Amino acid sequence: MERIMGLDIGDKTIGVAVSDPMLITAQGLKTIKRENTKKDIEEIVNLVKEYNVTKIVIGLPKNMNNTIGPQGEKVLSFANKLKDKVNVEIHFQDERLTTVAAEKTLIEGNMSRKRRKKVIDMVAATYILQTYLDRR
Repeated sequence: MERIMGLDIGDKTIGVAVSDPMLITAQGLKTIKRENTKKDIEEIVNLVKEYNVTKIVIGLPKNMNNTIGPQGEKVLSFANKLKDKVNVEIHFQDERLTTVAAEKTLIEGNMSRKRRKKVIDMVAATYILQTYLDRR
């Protein structure tokens, strides 16, 4: 059964979410603590195999005027390296407000700041993937 994976790629962590087998809902999977690009990609490749992922949706940070800034360039560079290692489609999802939305949800859930820091990227990845699933 195939699934779609969502990624929120940051400098220190990568949030990972996967869809349910029916491709309706996104579920937070984990937060990868970044070590180096090679190891980070290996971990994603293993998750792709484990969850039978056929498509990856990566949050692309854009500036409010729709241009791609330094952070967006880093994400595109990472995505190109990932593309060489996985045989799945890669799509980009505008993620301008996902971290803000994720943070708001966690605050409303009375989650402590320390705990929020640990899950924020995973929740953001879930938002990115859910937005993509809802648009399909």
